[in-house]
Amino acid sequence: MKKFLLAFACVAASYSCTDEQQAVTVTITNPLNMERSGEMVEVSAEEVFRKLNLPDTAQLVVYDDKAQEVPYQLTYDDKLIFPASVAAQATVGYTIQEGEPMLVNTVVYGRQYPERADDVAWENDRAAYRAYGPALQRSGEKAYGYDVFTKNTEELVVEDRYRMELDSASWAAIHALQQAGKKAEADSLRQTISYHVDHGNGMDCYAVGPTLGGGTSALMPDGKLIYPYCYNECEVLDNGPLRFTVKLVYNPLVVKNDSNVVETRIIQLDKGSQLNKTTVNYAYLTAETPLATGLVIHAAHPKEYVCNAEKGYIAYADPTTEPNADNGTVYVGAVFPYPVTEAKAELFDAPVGDALGHVLAISPYAPDDDYVYYWGSGWSKYGFAAPEDWTNYLENFAAKVRNPLQVTIE
Repeated sequence: MKKFLLAFACVAASYSCTDEQQAVTVTITNPLNMERSGEMVEVSAEEVFRKLNLPDTAQLVVYDDKAQEVPYQLTYDDKLIFPASVAAQATVGYTIQEGEPMLVNTVVYGRQYPERADDVAWENDRAAYRAYGPALQRSGEKAYGYDVFTKNTEELVVEDRYRMELDSASWAAIHALQQAGKKAEADSLRQTISYHVDHGNGMDCYAVGPTLGGGTSALMPDGKLIYPYCYNECEVLDNGPLRFTVKLVYNPLVVKNDSNVVETRIIQLDKGSQLNKTTVNYAYLTAETPLATGLVIHAAHPKEYVCNAEKGYIAYADPTTEPNADNGTVYVGAVFPYPVTEAKAELFDAPVGDALGHVLAISPYAPDDDYVYYWGSGWSKYGFAAPEDWTNYLENFAAKVRNPLQVTIE
């Protein structure tokens, strides 16, 4: 506590004594008996600017309890966010004041890729993801769930992967070799640009197909999943440096007696997190309906799943699209801030390709409610050496979202 007060005294000494408030203090308390490191904190941006008597165009700086500057971001929903670290069952204070902030590396980024069937792809310093778009749906390909790109670097890699994968000059050369009967040479060139090959920083080696993929949710009336297809509308709301947020609106679904049920998802990925916070809403649904979140189970790992309704997570160790190759293991999972009714594995009546079924977490969904959960992935080549590392991460993450940091502004 003495160090805490001394640090704040040092910061406070730099403020001039006027009638106007020169800084606001954000007090953060950790109720858990575990350290919270780099966890994103949200405060009202409107309240901060009002307390400082500043226009919302003013520049700010944020200091931690050691008077070290930390990065921040203003978000679309009027939040000021910054990463905070708090020891177990401890309280720290962060200070916000007017000033010129330091330059911050963007480690969270995403966009729509109309050049690749309207994919929306995004990433942070830990993982990368994709949701499929209307051009893919028009093609007739069935891909319902979220896709996972592995990565093993803090650097942004997705933009380069798409650039390589879609390089027109390389594809012209590949087609020319094929027409000349030089299949081996064509295949070799294809390997050099494919994002299905690990060129040193990860790859696309996760299979989605007509399943929920890596953590998609779906209504489940009468025990049958109503799969969402590809999104219809996309709007990027935040794009770094610390948070990416995208809003996806889907085509109308028929749910029992309701013929115009429209799903909206707001997906948010923060720096340092393996998991996306996702808020799902179904408009024009008139009756309470079971809602499931699922992870596809593949044939090479039929039993490598964990489901724990009490602790609030489901997990699966995915064998990748080539289980016998050196692609490692893709760990996928979902976390729930509130108790779920049931968590279980449910298999298809017959395999769909090499997909056997899903690990599901099921809860009732009431009309007009927001369903909030977290989903995401890790990789055995980037911080998760064993399945236990992944389930421990999910269990700790669940404990944190169920016991959020307590934040006050003064």
